[in-house]
Amino acid sequence: MSFGNPSDDEIREILTEPMTVAVVGCSPDPTRDSHKVARALQTMGHRVIPVNPQCREILGLRCYGSLRHIEQPVVMVDVFRRSELVPAVVDDAIAIAARILWLQLGVVHEEAAARARAAGLTVIMDRCPAVEYRRLVSAD
Repeated sequence: MSFGNPSDDEIREILTEPMTVAVVGCSPDPTRDSHKVARALQTMGHRVIPVNPQCREILGLRCYGSLRHIEQPVVMVDVFRRSELVPAVVDDAIAIAARILWLQLGVVHEEAAARARAAGLTVIMDRCPAVEYRRLVSAD
């Protein structure tokens, strides 16, 4: 893989700056990783917006059908979707002027990541913010 994630210092800075995070593919099932990570993002001080067209509410929060339906600015888009679906998410992230695209563990799409970077987004791929937070922030 020729893709390079930001440095640990940059990732630490991202994770410790409170922001609005849209979790694409967020599950209402509390046993699913997307639900656990959304909750973890909340405990880190982030405002979470669940995105799942199948749900009206997750974590007691209004759930949106897509990124483009969210009425307020979103800083980071955290993606829990299959890799082949990432290009459409990148289109939406660019359209809503997100600043950060975070692709979860196992979610890899180099072409879409390059397109997001070219549009000015910081891209983190094949990593989990909850794992990185424990590694880079909680360990301090």
